[in-house]
Amino acid sequence: MKKLLLLCCLIGQVASAQKANDVTAPLHALQPDYPMPYKVITKNEVKTTLDRVFTYLDQATPTQWINRLSNKEYTMTATPDSNIIFKQGDFRLTSYEWGVTYAGMTSVGEATGDERYTGYTTARMNFLADAYPGFKQLNQQYPRAFNAMRQPVAPHALDDAGAMCAAMIREYRRTKNARLKPLIDNYITYITTKEYRLPDGTLARNRPLKNSLWLDDLFMSVPALAQMGKLTGDAKYYNDAVKQVLSYSKRMFNKELGVYMHGWVESMAVHPEFHWARANGWAVMAMTELLDVLPENFNGRKEVLAQLKLHVQGLAKYQSGQGFWHQLLDRNDSYLETSATAIYTYAIARGINKGWLDAKAYTPMCLLAWSAVATKVNEKGHVEGTCVGTGMAFDPAYYYYRPVNIYAAHGYGPVLLAGAEVITLLGNSRLEINDSALMINDK
Repeated sequence: MKKLLLLCCLIGQVASAQKANDVTAPLHALQPDYPMPYKVITKNEVKTTLDRVFTYLDQATPTQWINRLSNKEYTMTATPDSNIIFKQGDFRLTSYEWGVTYAGMTSVGEATGDERYTGYTTARMNFLADAYPGFKQLNQQYPRAFNAMRQPVAPHALDDAGAMCAAMIREYRRTKNARLKPLIDNYITYITTKEYRLPDGTLARNRPLKNSLWLDDLFMSVPALAQMGKLTGDAKYYNDAVKQVLSYSKRMFNKELGVYMHGWVESMAVHPEFHWARANGWAVMAMTELLDVLPENFNGRKEVLAQLKLHVQGLAKYQSGQGFWHQLLDRNDSYLETSATAIYTYAIARGINKGWLDAKAYTPMCLLAWSAVATKVNEKGHVEGTCVGTGMAFDPAYYYYRPVNIYAAHGYGPVLLAGAEVITLLGNSRLEINDSALMINDK
């Protein structure tokens, strides 16, 4: 008899559910089946995600030299030879991607007070600074020999210099470690006097074609110039940084779409426009880093800020319903990409926190983006869904089929930067779910 009553009760519940309609149930309050967390996230949740990244990177990037012939540890007590190399980890400690990661580690440390993060940057930069004199001497004596510190000792491109220089200046300003100064000076000398430029002073490359602009190079130059302006007080660095942003924007920003093309070539009358997501990330990040330190009344600041706002407004149009942006921003059949989404999260959150961007308009999309990015940090701390290094191309297939890989170093720094800025944003905002929508409560 009890079983019969239970069965009748269950049948009644099913029938009741089937009869639910706008009269019998508040359908507007039904929980959507979101593919990512959609809620008021907490600072602790963000920090937990960042801690997984930290734990992985701390063990995956050792600070040790070895002799590649004997595989024995080498202590830097004399001038090294061409057989001395970094102990292999998962990432390169002197790459531009790791310049971003150092900046991200420092930002998390500053946002949370967790000294492990700032300690990560300090330990590795001290490691590089201690080795720099010996490897510089090796390069002077044997310039054609293999040199494990070739990038900081003898940079050959903006990729070698810009991001690392900016991160080192920031560390130098924070710690006053004089051993970093020779590296900083070498980097900035390359950027300002050795990198190829167009006749009007715009930083350029001669590959794949002569007089080419890669949007990536805004980030590979502008933050370093901006930080050097802050460090020295010399307006020439600020002027150069402003010039680069405005010169690239004049040539490469599509005003109708609100985003940048990836590559521009002086000799091309017609440009096939491919709006690659991460390159647009480097551009918005460069403007953010410049505005961070550019004096309020400096000539050109208003123009840079206006360009940042136009770019963010354009980017907002292309965010997917899953919170990510596509590999090619305006092509929804290209894959969803993590590193660009993390960069946009950082830049937009920074803009809101600094008062440059409207908080009510952009906070919900920014937090949606972070929630999406957080789903790509797996239990091991790997960042999934990041496009590998990418050159400039003139056909869509190249961008559509670039591989993604957890060892694409481009994803880690942006995730750290984004998380740090989101933690600050959460501390500054009163958020609520209103009619199932996340928004700011300004009452």
